[in-house]
Amino acid sequence: MRVSKRKHLGTGAVAVASALALTACGGVETSTGAGDGQGEYPSGTVEMYVGASAGGSSDLISRAISKGLSDDLGASFPVINREGANGALAAAEVASAKADGSVISVQNASLFVITPLAVAADQVTSIDDFDVVGGVSRDDYVLVTNSDNDWSSIADLKGAGKKITYGTTGVGTGAQLSCALTYEVGEIDAEAVPFDGGAPALTALLGNQVDTACLQVGEAIENIESGKLTALSVFSPERIDYLPEVPTAAEQGLDVEVYQYRFMTVPKGTPEDVQETILEGMKATFETEEYQKFNAQNSLTPMELSGDEMLAQLEEDKQRYADLVEEYGIELGSAS
Repeated sequence: MRVSKRKHLGTGAVAVASALALTACGGVETSTGAGDGQGEYPSGTVEMYVGASAGGSSDLISRAISKGLSDDLGASFPVINREGANGALAAAEVASAKADGSVISVQNASLFVITPLAVAADQVTSIDDFDVVGGVSRDDYVLVTNSDNDWSSIADLKGAGKKITYGTTGVGTGAQLSCALTYEVGEIDAEAVPFDGGAPALTALLGNQVDTACLQVGEAIENIESGKLTALSVFSPERIDYLPEVPTAAEQGLDVEVYQYRFMTVPKGTPEDVQETILEGMKATFETEEYQKFNAQNSLTPMELSGDEMLAQLEEDKQRYADLVEEYGIELGSAS
């Protein structure tokens, strides 16, 4: 996610990749890193944790990369779902795993740059507990309303004559921040209704249980295209290819830029040669026609940066979001 006055490059893609095992089997041989006496990496199964339930964006992206790594590196990379706390539960397991490449994870930027603004200090997940291998992709957010309403822009919300409710995908997420900033900067009377993920937030919006919602484009685009939802704004630096007729928040007079992005991580201290092998496998995956079609089908924007570039982006966003939350007096959760 990102809120900025500056333009940021990117454009992207999505859909369903081949399924891999959802759970790890007991007693499965795990891989070890090169140079530890166990042979060349990967020498066995590599567990790939995802901090979300099956079928969501994070899960699908992890499975697409898992398949690519399996094809390129000739080993099994089963995806293991550990949903909860915006990815913090899975992150904790990865951080405590042996640093030999046997456990890896594609993680969300929001866990490290937004969630810390919504939880107590002892609940913060630090990027310092991981090595960042490389970037993966970006998800844009879209502000949507049920098409039963006659709203078509943020200006219409200002003139609604009532308090607007908005659903988000959870506390400490980019969806929450993008909507909170929009309503605060736009001086619109509004109230957040957090849900545990995009699917329940979408269901509530389709059922008119909330007035609006901030969702990832891939979660909302099918219902936008079918006419069930009306897209009011996107929060990307510029209009996106998947919704070219929808104006950005900046075009509507609000300096709000927020998006989700993901990157590959391993436990801190994982050998450099192991990280390099994983990175090369990712690069080979990104170049395949199958993966590029997956990106396009799921409205994802490639963000295939180096580990150092991803770390710099995370640090920049972490400070920016903290400044914005303080400036506008936004309360995201239980942070004190």
